[in-house]
This record gives sequence, structure tokens and C-alpha cells, in this order.
Amino acid sequence: MKPRRTYTKEFKVEAVRLALQGDRSQGEVSRELGIPTSCLARWIQKYRDDEQSAFPGKGRIRGDAEELRRLERELRRVQEERDILKKALAIFSKEPR
Repeated sequence: MKPRRTYTKEFKVEAVRLALQGDRSQGEVSRELGIPTSCLARWIQKYRDDEQSAFPGKGRIRGDAEELRRLERELRRVQEERDILKKALAIFSKEPR
């Protein structure tokens, strides 16, 4: 199994810039740089969607995505607490025999 290759933000931006210049096709640029065409196409799409935060790097996600992740974690925790309380209520509301 090959180790996964990682590319710097600068490399990705330069690759996208070369592909978008129009002098060469995406296939030519990807062959010259030694990257898969599908990878370059994905980078171009991310770059077009949001130039500023297109390639955040390791572990850095956009602010709204981080907030969404935090809220999802909190929702799971609250749902677990609710389920525990429901079970406790069912246990304690039974009449003794």
C-alpha cells in the first residue's frame, strides 16, 4: 500500500492557477505536476466554491463547520441524558410488589 501523498496549500493554489489560466488543459497540468486529474478537478471545485478557505490544512475547519460540529456533539449528549432520565423515570414510577 502506497503512503498517502499530501500537498501544501501553496502547491494546490498554484496547480489550480495553472489549470485555470487556459493555456493548458487540466489533463496536461495534472500530468506535468504528477497528480491525478480527478484530484486537480476537486481542487478547482473547492477553489471556485470559496477561494479564501479552499485548502485549510490539517485539523483546521471553517468557523461555521466547527460550530455545527460542536452543536451536533452537544445534541448527542443531551439526547443520551434524556434517554437515561426516561429509563430512570420508568424504573422509579413502577409500584413495588
